[in-house]
Amino acid sequence: MPANLPPQYFEAEKEFRAAKTAPEKIAALEEMLAIMPKHKGTDHLRAELRRRIAKLTRESDKKAATQRASMVIPKEGAAQVVVIGPPNVGKSQLVSRVTNASPTVAEYPFTTHTATPGMMEFENIQIQLIDTPPLVSHSTEYWLPPMLRRADALLVVVDLSNDPLTQMEAITRQLESLRIGIGTKQAEEEQTPFLHHKKALVIGNKIDLEGASQNYTALRDKYQDQLPVMAISAEKGIGLEEMRLKTYQMLDIIRVYTKAPGGKPELNDPIILERGSTLEDAAAEVHKDFQARLKYARVWGSGKHDGIMVKRDHVLEDGDIIELHV
Repeated sequence: MPANLPPQYFEAEKEFRAAKTAPEKIAALEEMLAIMPKHKGTDHLRAELRRRIAKLTRESDKKAATQRASMVIPKEGAAQVVVIGPPNVGKSQLVSRVTNASPTVAEYPFTTHTATPGMMEFENIQIQLIDTPPLVSHSTEYWLPPMLRRADALLVVVDLSNDPLTQMEAITRQLESLRIGIGTKQAEEEQTPFLHHKKALVIGNKIDLEGASQNYTALRDKYQDQLPVMAISAEKGIGLEEMRLKTYQMLDIIRVYTKAPGGKPELNDPIILERGSTLEDAAAEVHKDFQARLKYARVWGSGKHDGIMVKRDHVLEDGDIIELHV
């Protein structure tokens, strides 16, 4: 059975070959393992990667071995979103307010030294947020770049009380040094083969502090044509519900529900798809056999009439209910 490895796997493989230290090699191998699809065709390769990781871990120092747990965090929920920003902007406080995670929260910088995942509820789905160490040029953890590249999107947090424009410029430069772009793609980016382009939401924190409103206006005016921008106060709880909604909108995903013929729809367990996905894409998510055996389906929601019969190429919309017939 062929492995059918995705392009991202081969990019991670290039990073492994270019890595010079054991921790960097382990991080690349972990990324390859996380990206690799799970089926019989990859069993041998999966075992080989685990063998290499074990060997490198034994050869590396104790500190590198203990850090392995934070290198790769499996995706859970509807999407994986990594929270980034400079020191002391309130990332950890934000994550602790909207998820079940308990990162260290303090008023001094560099309190976060590892990656802390938590689940943020939005209506009937959960979105995984990952708190990370401050994004600074002189001190980037070796496991952070692969994590950012694997993520579905980024939340970029800046401090509205302390020159957020300068913070955004520094963040953008640091991301570009890691071959990661955010915002509207530029022409030169289209020609850069290894640039990972990420969806992102810019969150201006500490809107409750003096001078923050004027700084937010400047931030919004500069970036709103490139990225969604919003203001919150993690400490005061201002804007957090809007942040959940804007995070969902930024991900550009839809929820589709299934029902058996004559039954009721499963409204608590939606299929998560990229916007623009078709009925055939949804069938593949339900079960791979459905994609091949699908005869027709009925759709409630985006169809002209409830229960209308549709073909495989029918484009689904958020909230649609589908009844698959095989």
